Amino acid sequence: MPLPPSPTTEPPTGRTIVALRDVGKSFERGIIALDTMNLEIHDGEFVSLLGPSGCGKSTALRIIAGLSTVSRGVVEWPNGAAKIGFVFQDPTLMPWANIAANVQLPLKLASIDETESRTAVRRSLDRVGLADFADAYPRELSGGMKMRASIARALVTEPQLLLMDEPFAALDEITRFKLNNDLLAVWGALRRTVVFVTHSVFESVYLSQRIVVMTARPGRVFAEIAIDAPYPRDERFRTSAEYGGFCRQAAETLGMAMAQRGAP
Repeated sequence: MPLPPSPTTEPPTGRTIVALRDVGKSFERGIIALDTMNLEIHDGEFVSLLGPSGCGKSTALRIIAGLSTVSRGVVEWPNGAAKIGFVFQDPTLMPWANIAANVQLPLKLASIDETESRTAVRRSLDRVGLADFADAYPRELSGGMKMRASIARALVTEPQLLLMDEPFAALDEITRFKLNNDLLAVWGALRRTVVFVTHSVFESVYLSQRIVVMTARPGRVFAEIAIDAPYPRDERFRTSAEYGGFCRQAAETLGMAMAQRGAP
């Protein structure tokens, strides 16, 4: 069996925004979700957490977001806590409110001035291609459009760090590919830091500068893979030998990570 790839030898150029140091997370009945997880996230990068279902990817994301506490270890914010936007698997839109009102919700909770708020909502909807659907209701939108609205809501506060928990997992392949492209366009324009949770090798390679491969539960970092392909990425990259090579590397590494913990 070949050795797993070494961690990225050249660190990302951006400063560290947040770091998990020897983080462990245990739940009731003795379930250990994370064990000695060490991870650094750097300013402006796009990093994916790749691992099998139940490996603790989402738990790590929720710990970074402050939605869950650690059982062991520490979460470090070297330059102070960053403003965070969170995109969940489900769009979680309010069915009784139109899309503009859904996107505006974080600003209302922060008591932002109404005029400033309306401007921010229009800007955020325009970024995700929903400017013409501000007055529509969630029931009138497709699954992909609902997820765009969820992303717009996460971006409306201009977060430094965007956390995304398998946002496209429930979508059909065509819609997923389109949203992958659109997400990269938004990231390229704004250069916010993105941490993207996925169990798809193909998605992680297409989107990321760096893939963090996690072991099966209890989750920890098994290896990191640098995806050195340039941006912007498009269908030519998706059908290239280079992309195929990165996908094979990621798939092999994921297989070794799962085997190490005896995953089925």
